[in-house]
Amino acid sequence: MTRTPRRHLVATLAVVGALTAGCGATVADTGRPSADVSVTDCGEQLSYPTPKQPVAYDVSAIEKMFSLGLADRMRGYVVNALFDGSIDSSPWAADYRKVPRLGTGRISKEIVVDAKADWVMSYWGGGFSEERGITPALLKQIGINSYVQTESCFGYGDRKPVAPMDSVFLDLENLGRIFGVEQKATEVVSGLKARLDKLKAGIPRGTTPARVLVYDSGQDAPYTAGKYASPTGVIEAAGGRNVLDGVENGWTTVGWETVAAANPEVVVVIDYGNESAGDKEAFVKAHPALKGVPAVTQDHFVVLNYGEAVSGPRNVDAAEKLGAYLRSIGK
Repeated sequence: MTRTPRRHLVATLAVVGALTAGCGATVADTGRPSADVSVTDCGEQLSYPTPKQPVAYDVSAIEKMFSLGLADRMRGYVVNALFDGSIDSSPWAADYRKVPRLGTGRISKEIVVDAKADWVMSYWGGGFSEERGITPALLKQIGINSYVQTESCFGYGDRKPVAPMDSVFLDLENLGRIFGVEQKATEVVSGLKARLDKLKAGIPRGTTPARVLVYDSGQDAPYTAGKYASPTGVIEAAGGRNVLDGVENGWTTVGWETVAAANPEVVVVIDYGNESAGDKEAFVKAHPALKGVPAVTQDHFVVLNYGEAVSGPRNVDAAEKLGAYLRSIGK
């Protein structure tokens, strides 16, 4: 995902079999029994062997690995303590308890080195960061390979964005290749896509998509989801439209006037950290700039937890939840 407080607080892969050209990965002819794989990550061609000591940062990367049954092969993970509620509610809570937790803040080069990691999966921005001295290039200099999550490619490498929900599927497929669990990845992706197909089939025909705002945090200015952030894919799959889908960014900050002008009909509140979802909802309802928008006057609020909102398998859970709510209000 591409956030920074939580994401404001806001890889590459190994393949054992033959890959299709559309996936951007080919097996390198190394002549060794365990061949390296050549992959394209955010437009950059990389080659490396299957990781033996992989580390993942944030719920997004961690749960993509857990969903493929890779917990037993992980050296560990790092996730900020702000998001512990999403760990507790995760379908993979048992894996979180089993795999070593290497840190409760943001990932750093020191954490990775101390863990003797040979591969790191994170997003660009709040995870990999020039400012904090942990980038794929810097890690490569000390013998550690990396995978930048596809959702954040709009701000890294060739800066070519991938639709948020598609980025989840691509990451899962790539992880399947790098860790030699292609069949499992295919099954997981197929299952997620089938659920989305069923959801989309239930969207009423002839209705205008509901205008949906994502409210993560922030009082002076809202921290929210732009065009490339994962909730945009969730909203679209549910049959709505992100009112900020014209903002060429991922997780970002805008002005309250911009939000008011978008006239949202539904507000999605992201639940995590020390401020409750109820307090966030109350703040939005009380904001003078929003007192006349339909979401406030009609009390149309939906809560998603952090794990459902960031790029990952739970995006489909989130889409189903939001879709059910939109159907309940005639959308």
